[in-house]
Amino acid sequence: VKYTTHKHPTAYTAQEIAAALHVPGKQLAKCVLVKTDKGLALAVLPAIHLIDFAKLKKLLRVKTLSLTSEAEIKQAFPDVEVGAMSPFGNLYHVPVVADTALADAKDIVCNAGSHTESVKLRYQDFERVVTPRVGVFGLHIAKAAKPKAKAKAASRRPAAKRRPRTRRAAG
Repeated sequence: VKYTTHKHPTAYTAQEIAAALHVPGKQLAKCVLVKTDKGLALAVLPAIHLIDFAKLKKLLRVKTLSLTSEAEIKQAFPDVEVGAMSPFGNLYHVPVVADTALADAKDIVCNAGSHTESVKLRYQDFERVVTPRVGVFGLHIAKAAKPKAKAKAASRRPAAKRRPRTRRAAG
């Protein structure tokens, strides 16, 4: 597999790494370790996506799903800085699930085990080497924010359209 490594300033979030490397967020693969009733799983999705836990739970065919603690991350990935896991969970005997949105990028960039190094490789090579379960479980950050904006707008109706309050007489 052909790949390139890149050094960058210390970055703790996928968005920070994308900015440091001048890579679109849809091309940066962020890794989130989750705990299920069947064990650990590594969810890999574009940096510009959030996990839809209901969809991920269904894709993994599990009853329970939660984020892991830092201690659990350190135990599963002992030679990696906490929060800098690469999407190669198979090297640690951790099943990997990848969001289909990653396949839209020809190349992906991911952590290389530290907060200052990243790896760039073809998505097809990643999929061939890791053989993740692939499905839809990510929600684009911009789309996730829209329902909240609508809810805020609805709560700020003009006074003329609000229902009048009624008060009970003290008795």
